[in-house]
Amino acid sequence: MDKLVYHFSEGNKDQKDLLGGKGANLAEMTRLDLPVPPGFTVTTQACRHYLEHDRLPDHLKVQVTMALRRLEDEVGRRLGDSVDPLLVSVRSGAKYSMPGMMETVLNVGLNDFSVQGLIEASGDERFVWDSYRRLIQMFGRTVLGIEGDDFARVLDAAKATKGAVDDLELDASDLRRLVEDFKAVVEAGSGRAFPQDPREQLDLAIQAVFESWNTDRARIYRRRERIPEDAGTAVNVCTMVFGNLGETSGTGVCFTRDPSTGKPGGYGDYLVNAQGEDVVSGIRNTLSLEDFAEVDPASHESLRKIMRRLETHYRDLCDIEFTVERGKLWMLQTRVGKRTAAAAFRIATQLVDEQLITMDEALERVGGAQLAQLMFPQFDPDSERTPFTRGMPASPGAAVGKVVFDSATALAWTAAGEPVVLLRKETNPEDLEGMIAATGILTCRGGKTSHAAVVARGMGKTAVCGAESLHIDEEQALAHADGVEVRQGDLLSIDGSTGEVFIGRLPVVASPVVTYLEEGLEPALEVADEGTADLIRAVDRLLTHADSVRTMEVRANADTGKDALRARRMGAQGIGLCRTEHMFLGERRVLIERVILAASSAERAEALAALLPPQREDFDELLTAMDGLPTTIRLLDPPLHEFLPDRSELMVKVARAEEQGVVDDEDVRLLAAVNRLHESNPMLGLRGVRLGLTVPGLFAGQIRAVAEAAARRIRGGHDPRPEIMVPLVGSLMELHLVREEAARILAEVAEAEGVALDIPIGTMIELPRAALTAFRIAEEADFFSFGTNDLTQTTWGFSRDDVEAAFFAAYLEKGVFTVSPFETLDEAGVGRLVDVATQEGRRTRPGLKAGVCGEHGGDPESIHFFHRVGLDYVSCSPFRVPVARLEAGRAVLGRREEDTSDDDDILRA
Repeated sequence: MDKLVYHFSEGNKDQKDLLGGKGANLAEMTRLDLPVPPGFTVTTQACRHYLEHDRLPDHLKVQVTMALRRLEDEVGRRLGDSVDPLLVSVRSGAKYSMPGMMETVLNVGLNDFSVQGLIEASGDERFVWDSYRRLIQMFGRTVLGIEGDDFARVLDAAKATKGAVDDLELDASDLRRLVEDFKAVVEAGSGRAFPQDPREQLDLAIQAVFESWNTDRARIYRRRERIPEDAGTAVNVCTMVFGNLGETSGTGVCFTRDPSTGKPGGYGDYLVNAQGEDVVSGIRNTLSLEDFAEVDPASHESLRKIMRRLETHYRDLCDIEFTVERGKLWMLQTRVGKRTAAAAFRIATQLVDEQLITMDEALERVGGAQLAQLMFPQFDPDSERTPFTRGMPASPGAAVGKVVFDSATALAWTAAGEPVVLLRKETNPEDLEGMIAATGILTCRGGKTSHAAVVARGMGKTAVCGAESLHIDEEQALAHADGVEVRQGDLLSIDGSTGEVFIGRLPVVASPVVTYLEEGLEPALEVADEGTADLIRAVDRLLTHADSVRTMEVRANADTGKDALRARRMGAQGIGLCRTEHMFLGERRVLIERVILAASSAERAEALAALLPPQREDFDELLTAMDGLPTTIRLLDPPLHEFLPDRSELMVKVARAEEQGVVDDEDVRLLAAVNRLHESNPMLGLRGVRLGLTVPGLFAGQIRAVAEAAARRIRGGHDPRPEIMVPLVGSLMELHLVREEAARILAEVAEAEGVALDIPIGTMIELPRAALTAFRIAEEADFFSFGTNDLTQTTWGFSRDDVEAAFFAAYLEKGVFTVSPFETLDEAGVGRLVDVATQEGRRTRPGLKAGVCGEHGGDPESIHFFHRVGLDYVSCSPFRVPVARLEAGRAVLGRREEDTSDDDDILRA
């Protein structure tokens, strides 16, 4: 017979899988001989049985009876007795703290008979009837599923009749009548009378806890936090202690340090003559711990000593729930407390200084997501605000700017010194310049993995996406939402952390952490107040330690010298991806267009010659910014249609000209060429290495530009370290042909310039075939760089730009995805390809350098996977470099983000 019930004295804090978080910590406090009311825990194993078989295990009731009798003997009272009855609380307690689980049921065991016994034993009739009405209210709401408002209306009516402002003004007779009214609510709402059998109350409450595992809120939270669906919850049955026994009783919640700021010293709330959830429900104003010390000095002193003991034992900030019953302190719960990002960094370093933890442990206690939060600006929370619309918080931060509806206006206004917010139905690569110029981006379509969201996060831009109430009229340059209209030039404030959008300008508070990252420690400390200075020092210490222990390098994805310099200031150790196609947006696009549409070899040669100087200057700027560091330059890899005139516009233009009898031969020729090159799915068409091999001279010109820029830097006494990356390779021969041409060009330039050029030639692994034939491709590759964005698309067989609007929301809702595979790497599928390619590539070429340059290179959880696979570096946007540095250090310590699960729980497909 499996053991399904544990007395509090039988467990410890390391048994959270079995006893849940609350049960494990109650057991630990009992083991420490702290004043914990006796009780027992029903295990998660019993819950899993119930969920699988839709019934309680046969022997569970027997074990509950055994535990209950032990409890009754321990306290000298019996459940539901008519003389001094035992009452218990029933609480859910999963391994992870989970909103959506069943709320606590207090005072289980009270009925029409035990009420009289409790009145005699306590000598306080009001307290007993108050406890009974609470039981009926909680039981009805959480166990029987009756709407809480049904009870609230009856309670409000009772207070109105009495002329009372709050519950404390109701006397014993008022509460006794309220008990009868609440019973009527239960019978009307559930079709049955409130159960008078105390054991039935207990059994139904335990079963209700198990059933609450699958409430909508709980399931949604588990999907979002990637908590295993089959973990189950435990149930904690604890002897009741009463905080509502008059002025010498009360209940409270406290933290051993301030969870908002990290400031040392007790922090919490206390409520006199209150029970259970009253403190957190907000029904009455609470007292501070300082006030508690004045009200009950002895209990406060006992609590202070226990807080210190628990913090020392757990070696961390502790969150504590307690009750005082007629001057006697009881501990009801403790756990390692949740905290803000700022508090997490401060507390971690404080505990190091107090010699409670090591620097390694401190690094384990902060995360990249927390550091990212500290880097984004925020709106002043005290400012007045007028709501406009709300969407999905796609990229955190606070942005204020004038409304614009197209990239050209965004560029022009930004150049004139006006901050702008770019409003688009959705964005595409053509909007890139406007997105770069804008302080924030707002779309009415898309979500967290849309183009707008991904690009915004990569650039550190604030973005709100999928604001469904927002309607945009680009022709009229106006937008409206819920009857409110904004026009081009009006001010908007968007909050990428909450998804809220406001009319007008809200004051923004800048991030001092970014000042530190970009300018250094001392300049940041010079302008910081004392509290901010502590935070900056904490971030600096932990980032520095992460840098000292990590084995992976962190590079940046950067396309310009400006981006490269910022990345270097952020701590990047090179560039892992320069997307050369981004150098030809806007006015320069015509240069590539002429190459692709050239009608003859002479015309193409002329177009290529025009490309060489600007490319050489761009590469010179990039190599200057990254002198002495590796700089991976990817050859052109756009979907072909991005560098061609718009087919629809050309068709309309030619048709209108034909109607008017003024046909332009050049337009006709251009349309014919565009039609010839038109593709149904450009993402899987003529792009990458295919474009380079079919458009003679295209890759050769780029390689020559890189070589000449590097030679110029070498002659100037500098140390350029370019690396040439060939995109979208699927076969060994593709890479061989490009490499052969590159070797010839590099030799020519080296001889002509009189320098030695040692430029590695590698490839981007972004196709499943490339990953599976890596043992062959490695014969021609000096390095691998995994393009995980396209590798995800080609492995799953869907386009990121298309599928999100089509079915991603449904897949997330149904639990097919627990997180978008474009946010966190699909380790079971795409990750396996990365692993296979890395290992087999290195068998062919020992010491083969391998990295990742997709969006996942800046994702905290994905970074841990890349470390385990043995990659040499990750590359991400400049803004995310500090996050990657921190997580690469944490990865060495072997710990993932808190509350994450095994590989298959990330994508259950």
